[in-house]
Amino acid sequence: MSQPLTKTAKAAVPPQRSAPPTGLARFQGHPWLTLLTVAVGVMMVALDGTVVAIANPVIQSDLGASPADIQWVTSGYLLALAVFLITAGKIGDRFGHKSTFLVGAAGFAATSAAIGFAGNIQLVIACRVLQGLFGALLQPAALGLLRGAFPAEKLNMAIGIWAGVIGASTAAGPIVGGLLVEHVSWQSVFFINIPVGIAAVALGLWILRDVRVENAAKSFDVPGIALLSVAMFALVWGIIKAPTWGWSDSSTLLFLGGAVLALVLFAFWQTKAKEPLIPLSLFRSVPLSAGALLMVLMAFAFFGAIFFVTFYLQNVHAMTPVQAGVHLLPMTGMMIVGAPAAGAAIGKVGPRIPIVVGMVLTTVAMYGMSTLTSDSGTGVMSLWFVLMGLGISPVMVGATEVIVGNAPLELSGVAGGLQQAAMQVGGSLGTAVLGAVMAAKVTDVLPGNWAAAGLPPVDPAQQAGLDQAAQLGIAPPAPAGTPEQVVQGMATAVHESFVSGMSLAFAVAAAVAFAAALLGLLTKRGATDAGPAVHI
Repeated sequence: MSQPLTKTAKAAVPPQRSAPPTGLARFQGHPWLTLLTVAVGVMMVALDGTVVAIANPVIQSDLGASPADIQWVTSGYLLALAVFLITAGKIGDRFGHKSTFLVGAAGFAATSAAIGFAGNIQLVIACRVLQGLFGALLQPAALGLLRGAFPAEKLNMAIGIWAGVIGASTAAGPIVGGLLVEHVSWQSVFFINIPVGIAAVALGLWILRDVRVENAAKSFDVPGIALLSVAMFALVWGIIKAPTWGWSDSSTLLFLGGAVLALVLFAFWQTKAKEPLIPLSLFRSVPLSAGALLMVLMAFAFFGAIFFVTFYLQNVHAMTPVQAGVHLLPMTGMMIVGAPAAGAAIGKVGPRIPIVVGMVLTTVAMYGMSTLTSDSGTGVMSLWFVLMGLGISPVMVGATEVIVGNAPLELSGVAGGLQQAAMQVGGSLGTAVLGAVMAAKVTDVLPGNWAAAGLPPVDPAQQAGLDQAAQLGIAPPAPAGTPEQVVQGMATAVHESFVSGMSLAFAVAAAVAFAAALLGLLTKRGATDAGPAVHI
């Protein structure tokens, strides 16, 4: 006699159809077309994360924005994205991942258009915040749709390709942004999202099959959402501002302490809420908890350290943004190739071995980049970029599979939001912490390098400006008529100081990457193999 289905098993049974679909309807829910559709959507979000950085100086000049305003163009987007990701995953679980994805894609394209037509910096900032909110809707929904479309044995391959698209889009940002800003306008950086968004919505309406779970929560934990949002905002904002305020400044401590307090209150409330936003039982899974922390450490090392590479290429090696992007192609190419290959390997041997090997390769790449000098050639740089791309790929795929695969079906969207939130927090933390480490090192060695170059002492009133320029690898402008030997001495002192700081930052990143490799030993394949129920 057959046993009755459990609640979870029932949730995984798709409804019966009286006849197979015909015509264009037969493409609805097609796994690989679903992957194509969600890849188009997440490509917008990933590309936007780096392409706008190239446009910021031109936006500042064109709109007469202050440095603080320009910081908000980036920070407002990142804050909205980080704060809303987990809630957006819950929305997908409740209302269906197809609808959530379509709203996210349409909203992202619409706000991009609004930014392009904006006539003042205040409107640009407001629309960037809205962009972050819509981008947060897209990413967890994409994972939920993939989980519903692919059988368990092919899901890792799909996640691998999805991760490859994100990596390639992120790395392509400086190239695309440089070309558009140099040859068109800063507005074109945002207008490019319009046709991409239209394509994502059109494909979504045609291809995507709605994915939702029968036993998902029917109500929203409003107090939980509020507490988590406050905690994420305080944490990310405190991290963003810490390099400016100082890590021991009262404002920094207030935000970071407030984040801890809000997280404690959130955790307490989750034990009392009838339908909590994130049931704390989710973290009883050691692999899931390890996967989330692994994602934080990976993003800390990768995004924090890679931030300096663009300044190294453009300011130390005097490359244009496009040339710098081309030099990053070895890493981009390895991510494009490595992510699907990692997905296939994880499908056969599980995530633990690929994750550990990937983080070891990342550790070696980080250590190798700590040995770069101001005159290192393209060959040695490319070697470390290749290792970096090969190392990061299995970690992005494997950690995603560990987090989403070990979560209950009814929390698949929340798990996807958790994965993305961990990446955002890790990247922000890495950029801030490694930036502080680098700034301290540059400030420490610059006077010695300046004196060694035979240059006269700098006026104390100008020293702070020189330190800030050196932290970006920018040599100060020399007055007209300055001897060429002096100009070269100034550039050498600044570039040597910058490389010293970058080397220390990469060494710290290598240590963090090695810690992530050890953490990878605690991961394992997700226990939830079946996809969520599909409702049409």
